[in-house]
Amino acid sequence: MVADTRSKLLDAALRTLGTQGIAGVSARSIASAAGVNQALVFYHFGSVDQLLSEACEQGARQRVAAYRERFASVGTLRELLDLARALHEEERALGHVAALAQLLAGSQSDAKLAPATADGLNLWIAELERTLTRVLAETPLAEFVDIGGLARATAAAFVGLELYEGVDREGAGQALDSLEQLAVLVTALEDMGPVVRRAVRGRLRRTTTRSNGPR
Repeated sequence: MVADTRSKLLDAALRTLGTQGIAGVSARSIASAAGVNQALVFYHFGSVDQLLSEACEQGARQRVAAYRERFASVGTLRELLDLARALHEEERALGHVAALAQLLAGSQSDAKLAPATADGLNLWIAELERTLTRVLAETPLAEFVDIGGLARATAAAFVGLELYEGVDREGAGQALDSLEQLAVLVTALEDMGPVVRRAVRGRLRRTTTRSNGPR
């Protein structure tokens, strides 16, 4: 019974974040969504912040686990972007991206939420980083791209798209389309053969050397 009540509150916290935003989250609103007495929020978690923190971590673990096999099946950058688009649509429809965006917004003014929100986001980033490392391994970009930084930029972009879609859905679609165009360019480089790839690597090395040189 105790575990069941905790689970109801954890699920309700994420649903409330997604539907009412961080400003609408309270012990009363979460308890109402869970169908329990609001005193149980404090009995099980001590505070609303602690409930939100645990909900964020549990939610991220569950969602990443649900997609792990699909990430593992990705073999190209285009396939990764196709999965990312599908993931975004599925998670947006379920309200999970909106909940994460609200947690990030709340973390700006509530230091107690920041560590758990970062931990939850880092679970996604770790999965992206493993996939990008594998996908880019044989491309000319492998030795020049900061994979960890790219994984973080990708995660941040998809959270940001949730907010952007609210005011400009067409623009958000264009942003995703531009990423697909990048995937097409990388695929074209892979298809050009070893001579061209060596030439591209050489040019990238020269450009990187100049950009990292004395200023």
